[in-house]
Amino acid sequence: MKPKDTAEHFILSSSPHTHANVTVRRLMLDVIIALLPTTAMGIWFFGWPAVWTIATCVSTCIVTEALCRLAMKRENTVGDLSAVVTGLLLALNLPAGIPLWMAVVGSVFAIGVAKQVFGGLGMNPFNPALAARAFMLISFTGPMTTWLKPHWWRTPAAATTATPLATMKTYFTAEATACASPHGLFNNAITDMPASLWDMLIGNIPGCIGEVSALALAIGAAYLLFRKVITWHIPVMFLATVFIYSLFAGGAPAMTQVLAGGVMIGACFMATDYVTSPTTAKGKLVFGFGCGLLCMLIRQFGGYPEGCSFAILIMNAVCPLINRWTQPKPFGANRSKGKSK
Repeated sequence: MKPKDTAEHFILSSSPHTHANVTVRRLMLDVIIALLPTTAMGIWFFGWPAVWTIATCVSTCIVTEALCRLAMKRENTVGDLSAVVTGLLLALNLPAGIPLWMAVVGSVFAIGVAKQVFGGLGMNPFNPALAARAFMLISFTGPMTTWLKPHWWRTPAAATTATPLATMKTYFTAEATACASPHGLFNNAITDMPASLWDMLIGNIPGCIGEVSALALAIGAAYLLFRKVITWHIPVMFLATVFIYSLFAGGAPAMTQVLAGGVMIGACFMATDYVTSPTTAKGKLVFGFGCGLLCMLIRQFGGYPEGCSFAILIMNAVCPLINRWTQPKPFGANRSKGKSK
């Protein structure tokens, strides 16, 4: 029977059946807005070197993205702002005083190798900014571990110094050695005390441009949560794992481990990357736990004071397995064989 003209017609199709009014450009713009507080604090504490590093990374990433898409004869994706986010995140994970040509090399690697080689946004297995940072750390170890002191232009006699993590690791290792020595702590050459929690909270410490101010990063993370760009699962599990591990591992105080280094920016902005993190809530909890655990294992037993970047990259590699293990079964599916009854 032919349906009446006034009858309602429904189109049946495969899921998803709903559409959120969210675009890639809108998501990337939200991330850029969320990064503005920590960017501003980094510029305030490190001055013009931070400005030039940020400008170099962002502009190089944009140009590299455009050239790669042109060479591959694919649609230009510069307008989705993902290259801007990659450049900004890379810059915020670099020391302010790094030579600008190294920032250019890292930015080209981030876009050209870690992203476009795999097909572009949505196909890269590793976070491009973190992959570039790891590449630069291996290739340019000296400049990548040379840190400007905050307000260096006011105290030129002490332009570079150690990060709180490096100082903390040296201090507590020496303190533990002194406790086991019959001659006590005064035989150990400890000249620097770890930074205060207040300094780490506001950012008055040496380190990467965007990792120093935990307060600014928390404000940015709160904005992303409010905008529902990210969920709480990965950041909370990441930070909780670092905190709880620190309580039982001894050495540095737990809050110092959370506020120092790249844990805050890693948990809130790097590990939550849509492409390289799990899609399920359970998977995100597993992912956050793995990032926090690996970070602390590297910090405690590795020769490098920081382990956040490598921890996230390792978990990026196992993300497909986490998705597979935590993906809910379709209704009516046979759990043992994965076939419908």
